[in-house]
Amino acid sequence: MIVRILGSAAGGGFPQWNCACFNCRGVREGLINAIPRTQESVCLSADDGDWFLLNASPDIRSQIESFGPLHPGKSRTTPIQAIVLTNGDLDHCLGLLSLRENHRLVIYATESVRRGFTDSNVLYRTLQRFAGQVTWRTLKLGVEETMLCADGRPSGLTVKAWAVPGKPPIHLEGLISPSDPELNVGLRFRQATTGRVLAYLSAVGRITPSVYEGLEGADCVMFDGTFWSSDELSAPGFLEKSAEDLAHWPVGGQGGSLSMLSKLTAPRRVFIHINNTNPMLREDSAERKIIEAVGWEVARDGMEVRL
Repeated sequence: MIVRILGSAAGGGFPQWNCACFNCRGVREGLINAIPRTQESVCLSADDGDWFLLNASPDIRSQIESFGPLHPGKSRTTPIQAIVLTNGDLDHCLGLLSLRENHRLVIYATESVRRGFTDSNVLYRTLQRFAGQVTWRTLKLGVEETMLCADGRPSGLTVKAWAVPGKPPIHLEGLISPSDPELNVGLRFRQATTGRVLAYLSAVGRITPSVYEGLEGADCVMFDGTFWSSDELSAPGFLEKSAEDLAHWPVGGQGGSLSMLSKLTAPRRVFIHINNTNPMLREDSAERKIIEAVGWEVARDGMEVRL
């Protein structure tokens, strides 16, 4: 299995367009040891031929162009077979509207995520330019199923979604139940021939027994690294909400994910979906040294993992 990180930052990217925090100002002016990042999206393949996107960020066009195997081989074609959504946040699905150029799309999502994107969304009409332009394939919680290519061929991969604590997207707050288990999912991808497993959880509101269960036995874990601390946005006055209020469990501290996941045995452990304020972005920061000392990595655009 080949896993390529196209974008590794949280919503807004790094640097964020309206932010002059220490990190954003520092990377713009070359004052810190850090590299820019686009918004989170990943692609994977069982054979380096048929590719699946995990989330479609607002940066999806430039991300596709950044990776040659995703380019069309002839005429108007694409090796991208389907897009898999972990939730309905705009930084995960807004890129779908950029893939509107008269091409068939296949999207894997839970029924709740599909409804949240399609119902009463006039912009969704841009993906209805001809009959059957979009095919939705429903992710059923707890069910491992073969991932199919756009034409129905087996891809050599399976996928299993499971409920992970999260919250409704901002644009749906107050309109849908926050307790709906289909709002936010973790994904386990398994290569049929080798049995190798990628566990992908880019948004985790709490670390529960179900989170541990989904991570068990994975060969690679890509986990929510949005914030280092609970007060990362509130302390400097950016936003009067904690990391937990935003459904992202912080990495650092005694009860942070780095501590709570210390017994993971996966050979590759990568924090992804990293907010522009997170000190882990600085390659010489104390926080980066802490996570690297125990075998974790910070995702970067262009990082590739082979399982």
